[in-house]
Amino acid sequence: MSALSSFIRGHGRELVAQLSQHLVLTVAALALAAALGLPLGLWLTRNRRLATAVLGGAGVIQTIPSLALLGFLIPFTGIGAAPAILALFLYALLPIVRNTIVGVESTPSAVKEAAAGMGMTDLQVLGRVELPLAAPVIFAGIRTATVVAVGVATLAALVGGGGLGVYIFRGISLANTTMILAGAIPAAGLSLLLDAILGRIERRPGAPLVPVLLLAALLSLAFVGRRTAFGPSEGRFRIGVQPEFVERPDGYAGLSARYGLRARPVELDHGLVYLALVEHRVDAVIGYSTDGEIAAFGLRVLADDRHYFPPYFAAPLVRSATLRAHPELRRALSQLSFRLDEKTMARLNARVEHEAEAVARVAEEFLRAAGLPPGPHRRGPSADVVVGSKPFAEQYLLAEMFADLIETYTGLSVRLETGLGGTKICFEALAKGAIDVYPEYTGTGLYAILGAALDHDGTAPARDAQAVYDHVKREFARRFDMEWLPPLGFANTYAVIVRNDGGELSRVRTASELSAALAE
Repeated sequence: MSALSSFIRGHGRELVAQLSQHLVLTVAALALAAALGLPLGLWLTRNRRLATAVLGGAGVIQTIPSLALLGFLIPFTGIGAAPAILALFLYALLPIVRNTIVGVESTPSAVKEAAAGMGMTDLQVLGRVELPLAAPVIFAGIRTATVVAVGVATLAALVGGGGLGVYIFRGISLANTTMILAGAIPAAGLSLLLDAILGRIERRPGAPLVPVLLLAALLSLAFVGRRTAFGPSEGRFRIGVQPEFVERPDGYAGLSARYGLRARPVELDHGLVYLALVEHRVDAVIGYSTDGEIAAFGLRVLADDRHYFPPYFAAPLVRSATLRAHPELRRALSQLSFRLDEKTMARLNARVEHEAEAVARVAEEFLRAAGLPPGPHRRGPSADVVVGSKPFAEQYLLAEMFADLIETYTGLSVRLETGLGGTKICFEALAKGAIDVYPEYTGTGLYAILGAALDHDGTAPARDAQAVYDHVKREFARRFDMEWLPPLGFANTYAVIVRNDGGELSRVRTASELSAALAE
């Protein structure tokens, strides 16, 4: 708990900002869902033929996985708060509509007949008899929707919507339990708080619930428009980054300090950073120098003229115990050594990321062209070697190539465990024997795993590619009993990337020039 307390003290202002964003996203979606769901549910009690179809449609939406629903919405809403609020609204709608119908229809028929016998109209029976009796069931639906919405709202961080999910996904990427708790505990507390508030409203019969919800929705949406990362009134320069990059030793804080870069980081999943840039929702992104989207979208990579980033040469990182048990692995994986340069890797990435070609097909075609035709697959749940990867296209491709080479040049069977999250998750999986090999980068090993001190005066522990490789090879063998096999030939360096569309940054070619332009 001391680590959590220290983290909260060090990130207090940011934590409050993320909590407020989470609250606004949740309240906006719930208010809209209740404002629409309550009248819709009441109307459906008088139109039973449509009720089955409406509830069925809402039920189908409820079964769609949260991430998939966000993915479906992005082409229509863009990224940021909009898809998050719409997804939460759709998830909250079913319990509210269903409980409204069930609550009203559970009113005893004798009571309704007595009210009608007293001369009440159908509308009076609904408002004075059925609705008050159904209130506990209706509120149960709203409270259920609240708990669901608070939990699902954590996914807003993946699409630039902010909220407490920012800490959760940073923590997952870095295998940092403290950071995960810093997002999860406030989210749980927020859920309990909102449930308690609704409980107090429930105990106040006659409260004007629908007008209050409509007002809450309008206020929340107005706040979203002004305060979210993509709000129109946000005047600061916005730079899209992956969650892991914010907290890495070689990440955003050091980059900002080196260049004096005054920008607002907007955290996004790697697959969305370029979409945000192309749609003008951010002004620059931190990407990888071999990303296929750079050429596909005609983007410009700014030169790291103050040499902040170290060399990030790709190489297989293998458990030494696995190499001792299966020495033939060394020869198999070394077949790929120095076969891939930056242009080739970028072209392969573009085929997967931009042209939507299958990873296995692209990997196989490259190996065939390189004179390394893969043999038949021997993959299954029980395997001699497990190949892992991080969750982006280049890692999927390299993992597939590793698996093909192992099956072709050894008699070993392989299982792929790809998309394991950030650097620390892959490394911990390797250390614990959950995987046997994965593609890693020398600069990442130097800073993110070995924890080498970053320099801010232009002198690095090592800027020479061979020196960095020799250092991580030696230290990983000594500290972790892991071995770096020969490099694959390309460096996938972090890079600052901007649009090449003749805008205000049309003359900017280096990170220093970008910093100077922002200072004007």
